[in-house]
Amino acid sequence: MDKIKDAVQLFEDGYRCSQAVFAAFSPDFGVSKDDALKIGACFGSGMRKAEVCGACTGALMVLGLRYGDNKSESDRACEEFLDEFKDVNGSYICRDLLNCDISTEEGVEYALDNNLFKQFCPRMVESAAEILEKIIH
Repeated sequence: MDKIKDAVQLFEDGYRCSQAVFAAFSPDFGVSKDDALKIGACFGSGMRKAEVCGACTGALMVLGLRYGDNKSESDRACEEFLDEFKDVNGSYICRDLLNCDISTEEGVEYALDNNLFKQFCPRMVESAAEILEKIIH
């Protein structure tokens, strides 16, 4: 299975967006899928505060594995990723993407009522994985 499909499948299997993207790519950079799932656990839902989309933070962790030994390269890759994600999706901030603040009960209720976690979030995971794939190859 390719990494983009793997990331979406992991998300659909119940892992957080951050875990799904990070774990789909991490074995290529020496981090096991199991360890990536643990490391990425606290970054989903914009770090539970509806901040930077967890799919983006998962991708940034991969970019850190790929370019982290060179500050200028890691800075470039980070900016390239976030700029492209924003260009494609309108933002990289979770609450802006979802049009609700899932750090609140009302926001979570809105997201659930509108099926955002099942219909919208998988597209963000896919988008992050696609952009990441372009940058690292």
